[in-house]
Amino acid sequence: MRKILFVINTLGRGGAENALIQLLNKIDREKYGIDLYVILGQGELVKKIPENVVLLNEGYDDSSVLSAEGKSRMKKNILRSVFRKGSIFKNIFYLISIFFEMLGRKKILADKLLWKVLSDASDRFDTEYDLAVAFIEGASAYYVHDHVKAAKKVAFFHTDYERAGYSRKIDRCVYKDFDRIFCVSDEVRKKFEKVYPECEGMTDTFENIIDKESILKKGEENIPFDEDFDGIKILTLGRLTEPKAIEISIEACSVLVNRGENVRWYVLGEGDLRKKLEEQIAGLNLEKIFLLPGAVDNPYPYLKKCDIYVQASRYEGKSVALREAQAFEKPMVVSDIDSNLEQVTDMEDALVSALDPEKLADKIGMLIHDEDLGKRIAMNAGKRFSDGTDDLNKLLNMA
Repeated sequence: MRKILFVINTLGRGGAENALIQLLNKIDREKYGIDLYVILGQGELVKKIPENVVLLNEGYDDSSVLSAEGKSRMKKNILRSVFRKGSIFKNIFYLISIFFEMLGRKKILADKLLWKVLSDASDRFDTEYDLAVAFIEGASAYYVHDHVKAAKKVAFFHTDYERAGYSRKIDRCVYKDFDRIFCVSDEVRKKFEKVYPECEGMTDTFENIIDKESILKKGEENIPFDEDFDGIKILTLGRLTEPKAIEISIEACSVLVNRGENVRWYVLGEGDLRKKLEEQIAGLNLEKIFLLPGAVDNPYPYLKKCDIYVQASRYEGKSVALREAQAFEKPMVVSDIDSNLEQVTDMEDALVSALDPEKLADKIGMLIHDEDLGKRIAMNAGKRFSDGTDDLNKLLNMA
């Protein structure tokens, strides 16, 4: 039996984390022994890992990484971790150097600053694996590179390398030592190869895996979703973070309301910008119209029942939520970023909009008032859906 280790930073409710769970569910347990190590040892999705996967963390914390309580626990955990094995002292010159690089870019990113420290402070294991997989950028990549024994090593990229705040100096050029770099979209791959041109021959695309049958079944769960509301229900799935540009969606919602549209817009997700977004919502008198219910264990009944799906992100790696909306055959509006344009064609299986409140509202209004257009886009979205399982052998053949 081949032994594979997967490493990820947290198992909070996010696109990459959900993609890992889906991938683990697709691996043949008769052929492969799977270990999983979570750098920060926290996240609610641990409850969803398959039974055959061995979690290496001791004292795992299954609280959310985005709730107030969960973030408080994480901060305490990080504070304890940076002193383990003297990691913060061993990395002091690295930290100073990276801090001044970030200062030069006028953007201090605490997570990028500490990933190397947290990697060096993490547990070590004697097992030698056939394949080790760093499933996300940052600490997991540094950990697999520096502290794992494996015949082959693979790293995954789920986001725009530079816009996410990484650099060769931060990474210490570790990626050139991996056997393969998998990027979730062609656009993510191109952005990565721009920074690491010497890795061009070892990069490939690998779509996140989505189990359509499973999510459609979960969509059958009976949940209350404003059944007494007779207007248009708009849904967005995503964290309340800068890349998701939720503030633009709030402004677009205000435009729709001022035009007399009867809508409610729901964003299922949690994140650091909640307070700021709530203040914006209140300032526009949208408290009963633009709603932030938070993250939910099962978003699929909401996806099934919504009228329009909107993914108006500032940047993405490759949106899992967009593909899930395709699986549910939803009419949708997406922002005109390259990673979205890899997944949809304007006026065929989605409406594409500039990231501008007025233009976003225009496209949503088209779906509200042109029923035939909405039906055609929804049907074509279902045809466009891809579950990504064809890429699985790219990974498993390396073990």
